[in-house]
Amino acid sequence: MLEQLTNYLLQPTTQIMLANTVSMFVTLFTELSILFIAISLLVAVINQRLPAEKIQRLLGGKNGRGYVTAAALGAITPFCSCSTIPMLIGMLKARAGFGPTMTFLFTSPLLNPIVIALFIRVLGIKTTIAYAVLALSVAIFAGALLSSLGFERYIKQQMLAIKKSPSVLKNPATSAGKTDGKAINWRNAWFESWSLFKSMFPYMLIAMLIGAVVHGFVPVGFFSSIASADNPLAVPSAALIGIPLYIRVSALLPLVGSFVAKGVSIGAVIALIIGSGGASLPELILLNRLFYWPLLLAFIAVIFCMAIIGGYSFNYFLT
Repeated sequence: MLEQLTNYLLQPTTQIMLANTVSMFVTLFTELSILFIAISLLVAVINQRLPAEKIQRLLGGKNGRGYVTAAALGAITPFCSCSTIPMLIGMLKARAGFGPTMTFLFTSPLLNPIVIALFIRVLGIKTTIAYAVLALSVAIFAGALLSSLGFERYIKQQMLAIKKSPSVLKNPATSAGKTDGKAINWRNAWFESWSLFKSMFPYMLIAMLIGAVVHGFVPVGFFSSIASADNPLAVPSAALIGIPLYIRVSALLPLVGSFVAKGVSIGAVIALIIGSGGASLPELILLNRLFYWPLLLAFIAVIFCMAIIGGYSFNYFLT
């Protein structure tokens, strides 16, 4: 057994996959760490400058405007599924409406100016508009539905406790908003962002390791064989394949041409894009730190249903 494993590891193909895995892990972990700290710091500063009441007015769940605002915010922020997490935590800490916050979580990885520009170039304006309408409408509907069903109770509130730096705890008057109302307490903002990063670090490490292994050892041709044109379950198969992967929509779109050339339907491609872009195994590991299982499963169900609806709709109307 040990000899077989050694022989496998020494094969040139295995060496290439291992090298790709290590390279991807270093890239993903470095990039996500920098983004996580930077976004957390930005959110901490915003929470100091904007009163909670104003954020609640902009992103409240009592009227439709909060959902539209959250969807628009998600559509303009160039975050991947994992780098959305610190922004999500910041919105929850500021007591933004639960429904709009979930709408932001669904929308952010799937829509941003870069994705839209690539969509238009690769799939055309008609497909791009249909994709954007699908993502926005399902995200808003799902956010409202989860809110009406009371899924807010499945958020781990201990993760939302705002930690102050020791200097602020000793002298509360130095915190932002208690001097002239304009000063930013950078020390406290940094302490908040660093504390959040440390609490998420073990989960990020595991998440990025899994994401790198999947990227390095799962060949692109695997999707083409599973979601081929002669497979009647190509769309749900593509959605199921996509969710465990950690691939940005912007990185997946350039591969669309090769998928279609191998006989993969446009619906299966869309299902893969939504599944892999809207959720990923690394993101689910991070969300597990914030959500209890019922909300985590509901999140997966929404992305899966969006992928299925999008896949079959695109096959029916655009082919």
